[in-house]
Amino acid sequence: MPLLSTLVDTFNDGVLGPEWGNSYGGTTETGGRAVVPCTTDYAGCQTGYAWTLAGSGFFVQVPVTPDPDGATAETYAAVTVQGTVEGTRVGFIINKFTGKLRCVSEVGYWDDTAVEIDYDPEDHLFLQLVEDDGDLIWSTSPDGETWTTQRTLATPGWIVTDAEMCALDMSAHRDGGDPDTAEFDFFNTLSDAGVVTASATLSAAAALDAGTPALVANATGSLTGETALSGVLRLTAYLSASLTASATLTAHAGAPALPEVAELAAGDWDLYIEQGATFLLRIVVDDDPEFTWDGWTARSQIRSEASERGDLLLDLTPYLTVDGGEIRIQVPASVTETLTRNGRWDLEVVNGSTVVRLLNGRAIVSPEVTR
Repeated sequence: MPLLSTLVDTFNDGVLGPEWGNSYGGTTETGGRAVVPCTTDYAGCQTGYAWTLAGSGFFVQVPVTPDPDGATAETYAAVTVQGTVEGTRVGFIINKFTGKLRCVSEVGYWDDTAVEIDYDPEDHLFLQLVEDDGDLIWSTSPDGETWTTQRTLATPGWIVTDAEMCALDMSAHRDGGDPDTAEFDFFNTLSDAGVVTASATLSAAAALDAGTPALVANATGSLTGETALSGVLRLTAYLSASLTASATLTAHAGAPALPEVAELAAGDWDLYIEQGATFLLRIVVDDDPEFTWDGWTARSQIRSEASERGDLLLDLTPYLTVDGGEIRIQVPASVTETLTRNGRWDLEVVNGSTVVRLLNGRAIVSPEVTR
């Protein structure tokens, strides 16, 4: 379960990492910060929908906020955690036009009971949101160490329901005036990635002969594994599921014979996909020995949600291999590397107009660390 508190970024390597894979509107990592354009369009530095706020939290520095000149109602920089329902989010909105900092828990992009305070760029340089034992706590700080609580609220239910499916969004927008930027830094860290500028004069206390070995320590170890991985595959998961039915169904006239599993409700099976690693899943469907799977094909997709408006995240069908009652899914690392959001999936077998759903559940993406 990827807690939001485990996401750490100093924005010092010049490239937004894949954990910010849903960024939009021309956001860049420049000058050691996440730089978000503030225009009459929308822009943001956004993670995939793969994180958990429940029992977790974040803090971030906001050193640069947009200039409100030319705006008519709003010029803002915002840091919010978004749920799976559009417009449902919690976090901070700094509106430079009104000079207010709002601590919000929104539904439909609005919170009638938001706590609003006069914004001070020094006292409110750092923003922090924490979920702790059923409470949401909004805090501000001038230095990231001494915090002042600005709002406390009973945790909205969606934060628990959407565990592993939330996104962190650092955004900016204005309704008029010349474009500029909002900038964000020190996400969940006060360390600048160990960058130190210093000078020193070093002198030796002793002379070393050319033959003096430089080796200080030498360690050996033996690693034994039960399976071998070849260099071709970056194998991280090998799972199997068995579906068994206990009754025979009679097909209607003109339809193909139905497998016994057609009488069963689709099995619940969550996919755990490690981003940037080969994914492998084998499903064995046990059936009446006299039943034949000839003429049946399989299809599968991952979408952002199980509805007509769900975005297609990955079509698994090209990566399916069907061999009788065994269905194999093998997704290359180059494809899983593109996944940045959690979603829903299912697996169906098809013969003409006959469709049987075998499995359904969540598709959970574990962000990659090693590159």
